[in-house]
Amino acid sequence: MKQVVVFRHAAHEGPGYLADFLARRGIPYRLVRIDAGDPVPQSLDGVSGLVFMGGPMSVNDDLPWIPRVTDLIRRAIAAEVPVLGHCLGGQLMAKALGAPVTRNRVKEIGWLPVHVLDTPEAVTWFDGLPREFLVYHWHGETFAIPPGAARLLESEHCPNQAFALGKHLALQCHIEMTPDLIAAWVKEADGELEPSGTVQGGEEQLRDVEARTRELHRVADVLYERWVAGLV
Repeated sequence: MKQVVVFRHAAHEGPGYLADFLARRGIPYRLVRIDAGDPVPQSLDGVSGLVFMGGPMSVNDDLPWIPRVTDLIRRAIAAEVPVLGHCLGGQLMAKALGAPVTRNRVKEIGWLPVHVLDTPEAVTWFDGLPREFLVYHWHGETFAIPPGAARLLESEHCPNQAFALGKHLALQCHIEMTPDLIAAWVKEADGELEPSGTVQGGEEQLRDVEARTRELHRVADVLYERWVAGLV
C-alpha cells in the first residue's frame, strides 16, 4: 500500500493531529525528519501524497534541502500526487510554484480568527464549516498566491492564509495542533513571547487549550478528509 510521506523540519513540529487522523483511517505514513538529517526522497514511487509541516526557518534561507524539497513538490504536483503544507510547508509550496514568500506586516502567534472567502473553491474546501473560526498561528512571513491557484482564507493581518491548486492545499495557519504540541512550542519559545495585538503569551495560548483544540480538529477533519480523497 502506498504511503503518505510527512516532512518534519523541526523536532518539536511533528504531524500532531494529522497522525491521529491518518491512523483512524488506516492510511499509512512515514516521517522524513529533515531536522535529523534524513535525505529528501528522490522518487515518488510508492507515495500517495506529500505533507510538509512547519518550522522556524525561512524558505528564503540558504539550506541545502530546500531546493530538493521544492523540486519534489513541483514533480508531485505535475504527477497529480496531492501535496499539503502547514505554515512553512505552505510557504515551500508557494516557492515551488513561483510565488514569493515575504515578511508579513506583523507576526501572528496564538489563537486568532480566520475568514473563509466567498468563492467556489473556498466553499468546496471548507464545506460545512462556519465562515469565521479560530485557528492557531505562529508565523512572521507569508506567501503570495501562485499563478493558477485559488485564495481560500484570510485573517485581519494576513490576507493569504490558504490557497488551493486542484487537489493541493497550502495553509499559512496550523490545523494540526494538539495541546501537547502547543505546550512544547510555548516551552521552546522560552519566555521570548511578548504579547501584542497579534502575539499571545504562553498563558493565553494554553488557556482553554483542550476545548480550543477540539474545535480546531473539527476544521482539520474537514480539510484533511477533502485532501485524502485525492490520494493516489
